[in-house]
Amino acid sequence: MDKTARLVGSASSTIKHAALIALSLLSVFPLYWMIVTSLKPEVDIYSSSFIPLRITFANYVDAWNAIPMPRMLINSIAVALAQTAGQLLTSILAAYAFSRWSFRGSTLIYSLIALTWLVPFQVIMIPNYVAISGFGWRDHLLGLIVPNIASAFAVLQLYNAFKSYPRTLIEAARLDGASDWGVLWRTIMPNLKAPVASIGILLFITSWNDYFWPLLVTTKLENSTIQKGLQMFISSDGNMWGALMAATTIASLPVLIMYLLLQRQIIDSFLKGGLK
Repeated sequence: MDKTARLVGSASSTIKHAALIALSLLSVFPLYWMIVTSLKPEVDIYSSSFIPLRITFANYVDAWNAIPMPRMLINSIAVALAQTAGQLLTSILAAYAFSRWSFRGSTLIYSLIALTWLVPFQVIMIPNYVAISGFGWRDHLLGLIVPNIASAFAVLQLYNAFKSYPRTLIEAARLDGASDWGVLWRTIMPNLKAPVASIGILLFITSWNDYFWPLLVTTKLENSTIQKGLQMFISSDGNMWGALMAATTIASLPVLIMYLLLQRQIIDSFLKGGLK
């Protein structure tokens, strides 16, 4: 019986690992195909070969020269970092207030914030556009950053993390004379690095991949982000697939480099603190 059980367990484990490997390959394949296509000459773009028969970097040169790539990459990094920092700061303060303070209308305000999370951003794009136009922020990085300075998703996630923090530790800090500001930044935050980091990673990636808002707000490529630049390779006259795949590969590098450098911290943040 023990031998049979071990065989069944081994077969089950093999099947599970095979399924995970298949799903992993399925997830990685689009990225691999993007890179392979970017290295193919134009005449080989539509070939079904999984390996480029001839490797060329002409597509990268064309992509680099077709749009102001360095400026757009800098804009994307600046916008993503500013949005992530602003969203984390506002979400931390809001989540702490909702989880630790009792005030009139708190439930209603929290419910309204949760409701805004269910409203697609496309619904409020036009009112936001009218507002930033009034401030003179069209074709300006402030027009990309300020409307996204707060995140209902981050507030809801951090609220759960703050709510589950032991109240006894907060009371002990207050007995030691700590103010609310000190309790937040010296007592709670050092112990909630994992959930804050995991949410910050998701916020950064979401900001980096944003396309519709930069498309609406900016008209000049040098004032926009790299995601809008990718659209320049697609037109009614024909699609520049090689240059598009090269530009997309370049646009993916910052997030890929961030993951490679912070791989251990990213995995730990999701495993230990994570999102619930």
